[in-house]
Amino acid sequence: MSNNTFTESPFKALISFHKLIENLEEIAATDIDYRSNYAKALLKEIAPFPEFRNGIEDINFINEHETLIHNLVADLFPTSLTHNEIKAVTIPFQNITFNYTERFKKILQNAGITFYMEIRDFDEDQYYIFNCILILNSYYGQHFDFNKPLFYDIPNANGIINHYRILYNADFLEVIPTQNAIKLSQDDIDLLMNNYDNINLWKEKFPNESWILKGFGIVSLFDVTRENAISSLKSNLLKSESSQTKLNLSFESIFRSIFKIPDLRIGFIIYNEEQEKFTNPPYEEKELKSFILNGLEEIDCKNSIYGCSLDTVLEHKKPMIISDIKQFSKVPLNEKLGHYLLQQNIQSCIFAPVIKDDTILGVIELVSAKPKELNSINATNLDLVLPYLIDTLERYKTDMKHQIEAIIQREYTAIHSSVYWKFRREALKYFETFNQNKDYIFKEIVFKEVYPLYGQIDIKGSSEHRNETVKEDLKKQLNTLIQLFENQKSNESLVLLEQRIFELQSFEKELELPLKADTEQQIQNYIETEIHPILRNTKMDIASEMIRQNYFESLDEKSGMFYQARKKFDNTMSIINKKLAAVLDKKQMEAQLIYPHYYERFKTDGVEHNLYIGASIAPTKPFDNLYLHNLRLWQLQTLCEMEIEHHQLKATLPYELDVTSLILVFSSPISIRFRMDEKRFDVDGTYNARYEVVKKRIDKANIKGTKERITQKEKITIVYSHDTEKKEYLKYIKYLQHINLLEPTIEQFEVEELQGVSGLRAFRVKVVNENPENFIQRNSNPDMLGKQN
Repeated sequence: MSNNTFTESPFKALISFHKLIENLEEIAATDIDYRSNYAKALLKEIAPFPEFRNGIEDINFINEHETLIHNLVADLFPTSLTHNEIKAVTIPFQNITFNYTERFKKILQNAGITFYMEIRDFDEDQYYIFNCILILNSYYGQHFDFNKPLFYDIPNANGIINHYRILYNADFLEVIPTQNAIKLSQDDIDLLMNNYDNINLWKEKFPNESWILKGFGIVSLFDVTRENAISSLKSNLLKSESSQTKLNLSFESIFRSIFKIPDLRIGFIIYNEEQEKFTNPPYEEKELKSFILNGLEEIDCKNSIYGCSLDTVLEHKKPMIISDIKQFSKVPLNEKLGHYLLQQNIQSCIFAPVIKDDTILGVIELVSAKPKELNSINATNLDLVLPYLIDTLERYKTDMKHQIEAIIQREYTAIHSSVYWKFRREALKYFETFNQNKDYIFKEIVFKEVYPLYGQIDIKGSSEHRNETVKEDLKKQLNTLIQLFENQKSNESLVLLEQRIFELQSFEKELELPLKADTEQQIQNYIETEIHPILRNTKMDIASEMIRQNYFESLDEKSGMFYQARKKFDNTMSIINKKLAAVLDKKQMEAQLIYPHYYERFKTDGVEHNLYIGASIAPTKPFDNLYLHNLRLWQLQTLCEMEIEHHQLKATLPYELDVTSLILVFSSPISIRFRMDEKRFDVDGTYNARYEVVKKRIDKANIKGTKERITQKEKITIVYSHDTEKKEYLKYIKYLQHINLLEPTIEQFEVEELQGVSGLRAFRVKVVNENPENFIQRNSNPDMLGKQN
């Protein structure tokens, strides 16, 4: 028997009707005339062909005697059911089928002559093992359950894939061992039972064609297209977002199978109840498009396109079903939506809300290019799939909520990874011991005996620069207004114009003096209330009109004032801060390899950072002062590289700004406590507060006995208290001089007293900026830095 997909089998198949013939012989021997006569006539007809009893090996024999076989199995294939049942003669698990019912024939005709029918997801190894299990159950009396659902996937005339469940009747089959069959012991059977996937073992116990499968089977197919489609939909919806790359294609195929509409298209939108907007689902490449959005990212639900048409969906929370959009668009108030859909070649549609707990989660869109294909009758099919869509959308909403909370925590209230473990432990304790009848008191998060490292890179004279740009913008605006009024040729309100010119000139003179805190606000209020109304309501000549038009176009949208110089300054500040923060963050990832430590940074007029390192932050790792020294060297080297980054950046900045760098050395361990009210870490204890006082005021301090600031541009200032700190940092400086990061000259001086804090001293050393390309080699492995100590 050659017409089989698989080349190897434990069976040699012989199609035989011997059991049917034996049954006919019994009937022929009875006294019931009509039954007996029918059986005798049929037996006489097959008598010249012993193959019917002994077994058929040549598939051509079946084709030649098709009518005789049909008569032989007629009792099993009632004529009255031939247009209803999907049934044929077969050999189980093989693609040998014949004697089809009329319905089966029609299904195969619609599939086309090129269609080859084979069992879905059924490979050669499975085929071999299934046949072996058939032997174990029928010959050895075992009861192994191997009723894995088997399916045929057959396209219909419209190209929609229909799915059919396969059921076999093996009543007319007989399993016979040949002389090559191996007799199995119970141990052999147990071994096979525990090694289903070991194909070599099965072939060893059941050699190829060592058994005979004699007889025939009957295959019956049941249309499970809808159930299969729903199962596939459920599987697709359960996939992770990253797996949903071809979601639209699979959705359309599934829904076409359910609705039996070959040109059915599927769309989907998320409903944002808070903002009353429709938005696209979060799938990559926007594969699941929306016909309501039609290419837009989002749309207001009150968009005029829809008029009152979507009230059914949004307010009444029922599907909107339009079976004929051309007719629909003829009704007043429906024209816009009808035309909008017709432009997309949509002739009928269903827009159904997906609802959970009386809340709309989204809208599923079904559209067809043919009128009346979608209607209120087949809309009931949505009842089969909406429960799965509800679960998926609810999961999406929950996931989105969690992701938003994670983004807020990461970007706005981040807890650094080095201390996250302690917060998690406390949260877990709350979760495990929480009693609804009693308020849980959270334990304070404190890290004791940690060493602080503080550093900053500050924009030099930022306040003075900011004031200068404010004055520059105000002067330019006042000068433009004075010019406008002086060029005014109209005699209207002439005295008032002269008064306004005088007042504007007075403000201009005031700006020659140091800027007061309220000067900017006063001038802004004056211009908005006294000047702009005159400009808007006064007729001007062509020249003045041009100046007036240019003036209003030059105003900033938010402040209503000139903002050119300040914009350059603000942009420069933003560029510097962003660049330096990026350098620090990147280097900090390397620093965590030295030893886990707490890190936080702030953008102000520059970038400042706090580091805390100690055994309490990483209790599972042994702590040694070597890690502290290593981190201190890392900090100094990082500030050098940030200075170099700024030096390289200066030429491209819209406004020239210099930076100064500072490190505060504090060798005594302190405690830090998480302030629940402020949601941040702070230094704990009165003694430790001295560190915070110094940290806040040190960058504005002067060299003792002078008016010179301790910080200078392109130099790093290191403030310390003890000789041991001086010796340690001199080592670091010499090393960084050796690798050409710092210049040879080291300035040393005392720092002026700061609110009762005295005895502070400092180094100041210039960063090498002349050959910035050399600093690439200085990105040393952080594990190596400690060897310089």
